Amino acid sequence: MQQLITGMEILHVAAECYPVAKAGGLGDVVGALPKYQNMLGHIAKVVLPMYRTKFLYENNWEVVHKSGTSLGNWWFEYTIIRESTNKLGFDLYLVDINGLLDREKVYGYDDDNERFLAFQIAVVHWLNSWQHKPDVVHVHDHHTALIPFMMQSCYDFQRLRNIPTVITIHNAQYQGWLGWEKSNLIPRWDGWNWGLLDWNKAINPLACGIKCAWKVTTVSNSYLEELRYNSNGLEALFEYERGKSSGILNGIDTDVWDPATDTYLDKHYSVKTVDEGKQANKEIVCRTFNLDIEKPLIVFIGRLVGEKAADLLPRAIEDALFYIGRKMNFMILGSGEPHVEHQLSSLQNPYVGYYNSQIGYNEKLSHQLYAAADFLLMPSRVEPCGLNQMYSMRYGTIPMVTKTGGLKDTVKDFGEPQGYGICFDHPAVGEITHAVYRAVELYQQETKVKNIRKKIMQLDFSWNTSAKKYLDLYESLS
Repeated sequence: MQQLITGMEILHVAAECYPVAKAGGLGDVVGALPKYQNMLGHIAKVVLPMYRTKFLYENNWEVVHKSGTSLGNWWFEYTIIRESTNKLGFDLYLVDINGLLDREKVYGYDDDNERFLAFQIAVVHWLNSWQHKPDVVHVHDHHTALIPFMMQSCYDFQRLRNIPTVITIHNAQYQGWLGWEKSNLIPRWDGWNWGLLDWNKAINPLACGIKCAWKVTTVSNSYLEELRYNSNGLEALFEYERGKSSGILNGIDTDVWDPATDTYLDKHYSVKTVDEGKQANKEIVCRTFNLDIEKPLIVFIGRLVGEKAADLLPRAIEDALFYIGRKMNFMILGSGEPHVEHQLSSLQNPYVGYYNSQIGYNEKLSHQLYAAADFLLMPSRVEPCGLNQMYSMRYGTIPMVTKTGGLKDTVKDFGEPQGYGICFDHPAVGEITHAVYRAVELYQQETKVKNIRKKIMQLDFSWNTSAKKYLDLYESLS
């Protein structure tokens, strides 16, 4: 392998970045990867929309650029501000467009497609004004996937066409479809290149990004393989572009996720004190949510949506408590589809003392549950990488996962040599309840549980390895 070029400048463009604005794993990745790239001697920067979040109002900013451009026939002014203290470990830029980006939530608005299209146009327009060029522009998911096309095919941005671009796909189910009647919203572009925008008779930003970016990455090797037969209509495209595609497993920020220093925890612990530490945190959670400290605590943390198989949880929990007996506790934290939220909330009264739930997003409680739980349940139908299982292992909590995507790449069943988790083949009620049965049986083997806890806490899921792989990928483009 050739020597890495030192001091590469990498511009990450995304819709989320923890702790600025986060709706899912994308935010965690964009909040950590640039920091680790900077620690390796490079200059990684992040640009995202200027949502009206708590982070915006609690930090110091300076204006670095003001200009105007157009979204179709609508002329808009935009402002670029930079966080002035570098508190996240990288340069953070926010793009403000009045009327489009000045909202509290990241997603969920009727004009999301126009919001993110205007954001992308502003980013490329700003980049076009730079006196120098970055070494790589790295875009994430469909919200920023038209940027490689604009850099290549828009007449006003031709000086950017030779800048290498990389797209990382965190979730291919969402593609940002636009009707062709909105093609005039994109800055003046070469009409001969309409095929780069088109997929199945619509403008498909994610498909366009895959076609136009110099390299395509997904967030685990197994997910890359799965996309060739399950990618919401893009299967043929992933097969065709496999030559420029690779899987690079996400990491976790081990500074943020460390039970020895986690500011969200009342009781800290390390690999040497994991048993006492988890017991102390479990006591706090069980007391708070009226659960039995003597029984294994199984938690689910995440979005209550079909991808996560959250719709199976109510039946699986009831079946487990009925058929296995009330030998375990369940605690659910998450939000999502209203009918799933309702079903999970309605289980509280019949199973007082064995089950509880908190509907909503709560960062502090999620950390507390990782520290308190004996097992983390992830019965996902789709899991491109998955970070929760890595967080859980960092906290000595044994993961129970479907063999899919990144879960398959990071968790090895304890029944196999050197194994440490509980794995099952399919997201189904029966398989989940069988996994719960195995967890209850394993919990009785105190020495084995202690050994597994110590093992998983020492597995390396940090960003160090993954950040280097991204840098190697960038270097191959020069």
